[in-house]
Amino acid sequence: MIDTVPYKTKQFFFVLIKISIVVAAFYFIYQKLAQNSDLKFSVFTELLVKNTLFSLKNGIILAFLSFFNWFFEIVKWQQLVTPIQNISFKNALEQTLGALTASLFTPNRIGEYGAKAMYFTKDYRKRILLITLIGNLIQMGVTVLFGCVGIYFFMKEFQVVLNVSNMLKILIIGLIVIAIIVFFIRKTKWSIKGFSFEKISTFIKNYPMNIMVYGLVLSLLRYFIFSFQFYYLLTLFGIEISYLQAMMLITSMYLLASIIPSIFAFDVVVKGSVAVYLFGFMGVNAVTVLCIVTLMWVFNFVIPSVFGSYFVLKFNLPETNS
Repeated sequence: MIDTVPYKTKQFFFVLIKISIVVAAFYFIYQKLAQNSDLKFSVFTELLVKNTLFSLKNGIILAFLSFFNWFFEIVKWQQLVTPIQNISFKNALEQTLGALTASLFTPNRIGEYGAKAMYFTKDYRKRILLITLIGNLIQMGVTVLFGCVGIYFFMKEFQVVLNVSNMLKILIIGLIVIAIIVFFIRKTKWSIKGFSFEKISTFIKNYPMNIMVYGLVLSLLRYFIFSFQFYYLLTLFGIEISYLQAMMLITSMYLLASIIPSIFAFDVVVKGSVAVYLFGFMGVNAVTVLCIVTLMWVFNFVIPSVFGSYFVLKFNLPETNS
């Protein structure tokens, strides 16, 4: 049916979809900044002015950290796709920032998978989906590793007691569910749109280990950069806290925020709630914490997505013979 639609009509709808994505992204940003019930925009801007965060020096340092955060993500994506297709840094830039804009308003940024796949021809798209998954799993692995260390020292520092019996019950139930799912997948030859457990497993096993290690190194660099950026914002707001104490709370925050599902794509809200709880043990004001979380979101997601909107608008489907 699609083939019977006139070319100009298809072009019109294609342009309309691109504009809709950009509008949806900007509307989502507006909602999170102007319509945030936890942090009024007037209070947010007032705190920024009060703490002289609009100074040229602070702006340059924060922008510098955000730049390298996304620079390493772009380089990581460029390297991850090399087993499938060699792409230039410019192509990786367009794909990474364009996918960011297209996925900003989707739950857990799930739209990133489809958005990146659309930059490649049909022959490559299934493998691109898996490579995107590999890249996200590597970054998640770094978050879990440092987060577990952070939570260990957090519990030791503040004598936080967890209900071990309830945690064991949840863990056992989770393992049973995972075991049943894996057993079902293996026995039924599960397949969706050409994806099967065997094919996914084979692809990951055959994926070059040296590229995975390279991706791990770049993920570590990204993690250190945006963690330090959070610490730097704490110092700008006059929070007296050592670097090690801050990292203990920051790593714990990123882990907890990652494992809590943000069903309605309110990633900034989830991180804000977790950060308020954790930094409350240090006596940090909740409004200050929410301002810092919001600034992190602005510098690392909002501003890059503004640039990404340009790439979304200029996006064209790849030629079949490219």
